Amino acid sequence: MATTKNKPAQYSEASIRVLKGLEPVKQRPGMYTRTENPLHIVQEVIDNATDEALGGYGKEIAVTINADGSVMIEDDGRGIPVGLHPEEGVSVVEIVFTRLHAGGKFDKGSGGAYSFSGGLHGVGVSVTNALSNKLEVTVFRDGGAHTIIFSNGDVVQPLKSRPLERGDKKNGTRVTVWPNGKYFDSQVIPLADLQRLLRSKAVLLPGVTVTLTQAKTKETQTWFYEHGLRGYLLETLGSDVEPMIPLYEGAQHSNGSDNFAEGEGAEWVVAWTEEGNIVRESYVNLIPTPAGGTHESGLREGLFNAVKSFIELHSLLPKGVKLLPEDVFARASFVLSAKVLDPQFQGQIKERLNSRDAVRLVSSYSKPALELWLNQHVDQGKKLADLVIKQAQSRLRSAQKVEKKKSSGVAVLPGKLTDCESDDIGRNEVFLVEGDSAGGSAKMGRDKEFQAILPLRGKVLNAWETERDRLFANNEIHDIAVAIGVDPHGANDTPDLSNLRYGKICILSDADVDGSHIQVLLLTLFFKHFPKLIEHGHIHIARPPLYRVDAPARGKKPVQKLYALDDGELTAIEDKLKKEGVKEGAWSISRFKGLGEMNAEQLWETTMNPDTRRLQPVALGDLDFPTTVARMTMLMGKGEAAARRAWLEENGNLVEADI
Repeated sequence: MATTKNKPAQYSEASIRVLKGLEPVKQRPGMYTRTENPLHIVQEVIDNATDEALGGYGKEIAVTINADGSVMIEDDGRGIPVGLHPEEGVSVVEIVFTRLHAGGKFDKGSGGAYSFSGGLHGVGVSVTNALSNKLEVTVFRDGGAHTIIFSNGDVVQPLKSRPLERGDKKNGTRVTVWPNGKYFDSQVIPLADLQRLLRSKAVLLPGVTVTLTQAKTKETQTWFYEHGLRGYLLETLGSDVEPMIPLYEGAQHSNGSDNFAEGEGAEWVVAWTEEGNIVRESYVNLIPTPAGGTHESGLREGLFNAVKSFIELHSLLPKGVKLLPEDVFARASFVLSAKVLDPQFQGQIKERLNSRDAVRLVSSYSKPALELWLNQHVDQGKKLADLVIKQAQSRLRSAQKVEKKKSSGVAVLPGKLTDCESDDIGRNEVFLVEGDSAGGSAKMGRDKEFQAILPLRGKVLNAWETERDRLFANNEIHDIAVAIGVDPHGANDTPDLSNLRYGKICILSDADVDGSHIQVLLLTLFFKHFPKLIEHGHIHIARPPLYRVDAPARGKKPVQKLYALDDGELTAIEDKLKKEGVKEGAWSISRFKGLGEMNAEQLWETTMNPDTRRLQPVALGDLDFPTTVARMTMLMGKGEAAARRAWLEENGNLVEADI
């Protein structure tokens, strides 16, 4: 008889936990913000103030660090609406600070409150509220001052209104935040980072004054830039750094006639220097994107194509030298400010832009002007061309040195491997593709310069219990090992990785259950017999979409093709279309039954293009190796079916629904 101690926990309808309101944020703050310090939750409030200025409704943003550690952010914008929400029956200002996915930034149609904004997830200030001991909001609008106070995300003083007094502003919002220290590694906001953030806002908002006051020292700093991006870049580079050619400045925004939404576009300034530090900063709707993203990729593509076109036109490229985008970008400093109507970011903290259209947007606007300028100033263009060609030659010399080390003992590569042209291991990548038909699309859609394709037939052998000397009896595993150039090895071995042929080994399978099974089998192979490839960060999983949504034109947005990885993303896209005023049924949904159904262009755009794909690196993490091996044996061992079933029954109650 089983004892009480060993009895599985009760698993019933009551076991499923539903997180309501702001509870998901409090349970897992790291999913919504950076937790090193409270700077990011303060930035969410600053972003709201800058969105008002971006829309032309405010000219001043003031930030004060109070003596008690709280931070006050004040603007002279329109002020958050304080009346009752027509559907929810509570004040709008309360909804904004207490509900996830609520705000004026979702209304992108004609006449919406915001056309271009940075706070687009609808989780911004509500996350700030959830992670604060206290948050006080005072709104000045409609002839009154309206105050509401929260504690740990809950209302503790309902909205109170009073007439405006002498000294009060007519319009604007004042938010004071007391961050809750238990959610952060440090409660101290790094002053240098806050100063840099506020200075960048002033740069990107011509005519707007930004101030920072420290109550303890009574020190006030003010930023107001007349020369915008140009002055900012030169100041950041330093007076001792001299650009080798005049700065390349430009700005262009759509009028709605070129498949972009009206007002979408970018402003940029680029400096090429032969030595000294490199400065690279980018923004989307005034939100800093320190991890870059598709708008930076578009600038890189535009600059590369313009410089390459000039070099080819004037026959400047030496024989045997092939230019790559990094040759043009290696000594380029830039500040880029993009305006995207509905930006998609990677994660809630918005550090990297993922919007695929941004590549084409920035590239198509930045290339023609530079190409024209270079051909009008040929001497300056040749100076830049000389710098770029030297970078390419240096890169090629480095690659040749590596190749000499690898010249001996090269195995005969598999016949079905479609290899790449480059010898740069750090750049090269191979896709292990499920199925011959998908392999065909991948071959046509790839960049043959640095992407190789190895199609796999059916499901790979479960190699968990296969002895190492029997691995090569399986053709698929043999081809994988020969293609990547590394022999099978164990976790405690020190294999020779000098013959590794690709920096990234990408598993590309269908976005369904069978595709997930193939991923598991390949990951089992690498974990058991090629663990050092995982340890050194060479193994990745490509994430193709399961659905395509053809969305009609709405408001300022043209017709779009939107892709969803899974059912959750599909639901999110449909909800968003409804919020934008699109009638249900006006969009069409296509489900990809497999990679073979995607044409080459779709596969490139969604899954293989480094600028727009979602590639998930595989890491070992902080695992206890013996325990992990025992668990893998239970999960993948051929004689472990009973143990697997018992484990699933016992651990089923660990599943939670976080909503």
